[in-house]
Amino acid sequence: MGLCGESVIAYALICFFTAWIMQEMTGTLRTMFVAFLGLLHKVYACGMLAGVVLTTTKVSEFLSAMNRLHAPKKLVIPLAVMLRYLPTVGEDWRYIKDAMRMRDIFPSVRGFLTAPGMTVECIYVPFMMAASKAADELSIAAVTRGIENPKPRTCLVQIRLGITDAAAVLLFLGYFAAGLYLGRSI
Repeated sequence: MGLCGESVIAYALICFFTAWIMQEMTGTLRTMFVAFLGLLHKVYACGMLAGVVLTTTKVSEFLSAMNRLHAPKKLVIPLAVMLRYLPTVGEDWRYIKDAMRMRDIFPSVRGFLTAPGMTVECIYVPFMMAASKAADELSIAAVTRGIENPKPRTCLVQIRLGITDAAAVLLFLGYFAAGLYLGRSI
């Protein structure tokens, strides 16, 4: 089963536990769980979407599409840098975790509770330094490649809206309208 299938199963489990807790629990405990799971519903769906975007979107195609939409560069440039930044930081995190495991330092809740100073010093400080360095390097690389160039971008891939895109937009607008309608009636 691929990553997308596992994400869908995890999201379905979150929905199941939310419905079960709302039926079976009462009082403060129910309120705490429902508030937490309600937030998790929103954040997890956004995380799934971000994962799909990060794995399927090339930065050059993203920049070309945003240029055709006449999106402001103040919005496009940070998003383009982010598309490269998150995978880079994820890779750095895996390298740091592997290096620390060789030293018997574990980046987990248990490792943090048993040796908080060592965990912060050996895992989180190097991670923050690597993340800062990656941000600087990616920003410099983006400027070097001409991300701030005012001329229209060229792209070898044909960027256009298809039937699937139109269906997704219509589905979103339908959900949005239903949310507005139901929100006013409450």
